[in-house]
Amino acid sequence: QVQLVESGGGLVQAGGSLRLSCVASGRTFSGSAMGWFRQAPGKDREFVATISWTGGVTYYVDSVKGRFTISRDNAKNTAYLQMNSLKPEDTAVYYCAAKRGWGASVEADDYDYWGQGTQVTVSS
Repeated sequence: QVQLVESGGGLVQAGGSLRLSCVASGRTFSGSAMGWFRQAPGKDREFVATISWTGGVTYYVDSVKGRFTISRDNAKNTAYLQMNSLKPEDTAVYYCAAKRGWGASVEADDYDYWGQGTQVTVSS
């Protein structure tokens, strides 16, 4: 069974940092690009960051550029989202997703597998 399991969310003060992890099972990770998305209460799901299979290509939504870093460790079947200088507007449920194929994508519809989400709350 294909599974993506996120962890690392929590409550943090503005200006703080969190690192989210996404562990993939089975063949999900092999040859797959990965992405992070988020959804705040009352808002649509939003693209945050994506990374290609090789890690050589990354894209970010403008609002997190310079603060968030996506990375992956293919030997550990794990993707990461390092979040620094967090702001209250970063508060959301964060989801990782896996996409068949090597190329990174900013489109949620391109992704085939999704995790259950992890809550990130940033207090002011």
